[in-house]
Amino acid sequence: MSGRLRDRHALLTGAGGGIGLAVARAYLSEGARCTLVDLAGDPSDGVRASMAEHPGRVAYLGADIAQTAQIDTVIAAAGKQFGTIEVLFNNAAVFDLAPLLDSGEAMYERLFAVNVKGMFFVMQKVLAQMIAADRLRGRGAVINLASQAGRRGEALVAHYCATKAAVISYTQSAALAMAPYGIRVNAIAPGVIDTPMWSQVDALFARYEGLRPGEKKLAVGKAVPLGRMGRPEDIAGAAVFLASDDAAYITAQTLNVDGGNVMS
Repeated sequence: MSGRLRDRHALLTGAGGGIGLAVARAYLSEGARCTLVDLAGDPSDGVRASMAEHPGRVAYLGADIAQTAQIDTVIAAAGKQFGTIEVLFNNAAVFDLAPLLDSGEAMYERLFAVNVKGMFFVMQKVLAQMIAADRLRGRGAVINLASQAGRRGEALVAHYCATKAAVISYTQSAALAMAPYGIRVNAIAPGVIDTPMWSQVDALFARYEGLRPGEKKLAVGKAVPLGRMGRPEDIAGAAVFLASDDAAYITAQTLNVDGGNVMS
């Protein structure tokens, strides 16, 4: 690794496993100090391993980003531990699906509470402390996690698609608002990524589409132009790039990392 993020403080949400943990490992390998946030009160085995591998450069905080008061607590604790947050990987999200006419209010509220409300207020509050630090011009970077689902609608996935479309829109608006401060705001839109969440996704599609377990996962992988599902590490490379000085002239963009599923 080249040390592209040396000594920068990165805050990562949804960092207990999957994409979030893969990005955390990549940031640490590039020299960053990382505050990892996830819903569980105790760190996962993967987080513990990163803490052991990079002593003194990893802190873990359990929090529910759907609760704005907890976001304030997280940012204050992160700042006390490692100083001003210079990079935000805004990843925490939940997934669910159901036929449009069966999609209830509880599902709607849960998905929007985490994927939109939580995402927005984490971003807003981190950006506020970046501006207050008044020393991050050219170094402050936010990466929001969108999805290829935010590029289109899906009959069974209406709420999730809408939340990820909101991530893309908020990314563009925030980038324009932050441009005068030299703070960049971008997003990544992954395609189908092989994470533990896919067990839940596959089971839901099996239920509503009458498929056998594993059938949906196999089909979506084969449908990708590059011929496979993505791996969390495939997202990590893009997340390092967008956080680094290599992306100094890139803002308001949503980068597709999806094996060719979406062309833009």
